[in-house]
Amino acid sequence: MGSHPNRTWVNGPIVVGAGPSGLAVAACLAELGVPSVVLEKSDCVASLWQHRTYDRLKLHLPKRFCELPFMPFPDRFPQYPSKHQFVSYMESYASAFGIKPRFGTEVANAEFDSAVGGWVVKTSQGDELVAKWLVVATGENAEPVVPELHGLDRFPRRVIHTCGYKSGADFKGEKVLVVGCGNSGMEISLDLCRHNARPSMVVRNTVHVLPREMLGMSTFGIAVGLLRWLPVKLVDKLLLGMAHLTLGDTDRLGLRRPKTGPIELKNLTGKTPVLDVGALAQIKSGKIKVVGGVKEITKGGAKFADGREEQFDSIILATGYKSNVPSWLNDGGGMFTKDGIPKAQYPHGWRGEKGLYSVGFTQRGLLGTSSDALNIAKDIHLQWKRSSTQVKTDLQRPLSSSSSSSLPLFQLSLALIN
Repeated sequence: MGSHPNRTWVNGPIVVGAGPSGLAVAACLAELGVPSVVLEKSDCVASLWQHRTYDRLKLHLPKRFCELPFMPFPDRFPQYPSKHQFVSYMESYASAFGIKPRFGTEVANAEFDSAVGGWVVKTSQGDELVAKWLVVATGENAEPVVPELHGLDRFPRRVIHTCGYKSGADFKGEKVLVVGCGNSGMEISLDLCRHNARPSMVVRNTVHVLPREMLGMSTFGIAVGLLRWLPVKLVDKLLLGMAHLTLGDTDRLGLRRPKTGPIELKNLTGKTPVLDVGALAQIKSGKIKVVGGVKEITKGGAKFADGREEQFDSIILATGYKSNVPSWLNDGGGMFTKDGIPKAQYPHGWRGEKGLYSVGFTQRGLLGTSSDALNIAKDIHLQWKRSSTQVKTDLQRPLSSSSSSSLPLFQLSLALIN
């Protein structure tokens, strides 16, 4: 194996990422008595929520669908907790399960080393950690996606991704181009309106817009209830019928619906329907302008696919996030695609080979995260018990030179740690 002065053996799995996914896995492991080491490149838990989200953000789903295993949200929290309440919940969750991530620790490379029978994780600080199990918990939203817009580099004024947006107060009185019409694009456009900015929202493709609540109940909750008894296509028809009664014909507003229903589309592509929290009313009133695809960015604004050209003071890219797994994990292409998403679809994407796991890649929010976290913890726990039993049995035998060499180096190191 050679000399590795900075190499440390880890007693239990290494979890990369201290967002909701990483915390959920660490908590589930702790409940089963399995220790773990959580690595986080930022300076806090849930760093996406703390550093990369806008001030008015709230959970789009009721809190009961967003809680992590073994710990509900406080009763005093509203149905849709705010950004700050969610962060508070994450910090309390980590504290409750004794999770103490190693902050400021970025993983530069991770790969399986058959010589030691474990995953070698190299950090940007030059340290090496080795563990039998590696849990990838960096999630689908690790890095912002910046689209290739012709001429964007020559726009002389402000261009930011939503990860850098905090409040519409920073854009008061400005004419702003918002590129993207997902939940973030809609909500940021609404926030801009409320601070007397004039947003134009780019809607290039079809999009499903549903009310956040129907008949006084959560639309998501209604969908979950109906899916217990009815097929997806029928549930989609019911949701779209109720949405039409509540919101009207969104096609007339420039928001064309896909031919595939919202739940079926989510299952097929991962594309989430927009849950309206007030933006649609501003679109109807003309305060939020819907525009088509952008052909190019000019020095003064944008030229659109229909030939029109407009001036803008700022551009906000509400173009989402992507996985960063390919930049640091070397799994030989076994578990993850080139885009950093598990090849196996939910609910089978959580387990790879040689002790590799993933959590937070289900495209099903925190419900999917909790399901995968529980599965991962149970699977590692079973191996943990077998490994511990085997090590104790082997150590009780007289060790000849031949028998000691047959005991895997990884298990010997675990025995020394224990």
